Amino acid sequence: MSSPPPPGLFAGTAWHYARYQPGYPQQFFDDILNRLRPDKSGRLLDLGCGTGQLTIPLAPHFIEAVGLDPEPDMLLEAANGAHSAGITNATWIQASSTDLPAQLGKFQLVTMGRSFHWMDREKVLTALGRMTDKNSTVVLANDSCMIRPATAWQQAIEAVQARYLPRDSAPPSLPDHADTRTHEQVLTHSPFPRVERIAYEFDRVWTREQAIGYLYSTSLPLRRLLGNRRADFEAEVGQALTAAEPSGILLEPVTLEVLIAAKP
Repeated sequence: MSSPPPPGLFAGTAWHYARYQPGYPQQFFDDILNRLRPDKSGRLLDLGCGTGQLTIPLAPHFIEAVGLDPEPDMLLEAANGAHSAGITNATWIQASSTDLPAQLGKFQLVTMGRSFHWMDREKVLTALGRMTDKNSTVVLANDSCMIRPATAWQQAIEAVQARYLPRDSAPPSLPDHADTRTHEQVLTHSPFPRVERIAYEFDRVWTREQAIGYLYSTSLPLRRLLGNRRADFEAEVGQALTAAEPSGILLEPVTLEVLIAAKP
């Protein structure tokens, strides 16, 4: 049994998360909807929804969309985003994946975007097996999202960050740190063993502002760790980015891995 993620994992990041965490390519949404063909009679559960990057685009295709996240500030940003997008069928629930509310009901589609790795994967999938019908689907979406520095400009950011942060300020460890199985391997031994993998490869374009804003949206509490050195940090990151990429066009090679899992 793995331990739950630490409480308040993304506390204080919601404003930046809503504005600087990248969304998902339209082709991904098109492919999911073409495969599932929802008729607006089913319900969507977005588990670990953050500020609604999956919930909001998918909500119009369901009678109800439920976004669940442990961080209240994330849900507030998600609700604001849904309102701005004209979404009226979304419900936002503060709860943890470690104790899914029994009264949530049944769902046609369950999505987890950049969140499954924070969960007790077996426990969550077992619970979802009870919260879904035989034709329901689970979709996991994960990408690098600037956490694996592959370019000169990403490495420049990492070097500046390393100079400013204490050596013991590593991001929180994953709850399943002792479980080396891939998500796909976990799924194949769950109530959703029929797994299809799709990979999308593309270049994501960042501005300097977006790259710096993204740094404040992760589970590493960067703003708190920087304290009154934030302005100096941002200035140095800006200088490092200019040196690494004088054009100002920051390209990140991205692989978005999507796992579509169904019941037997």
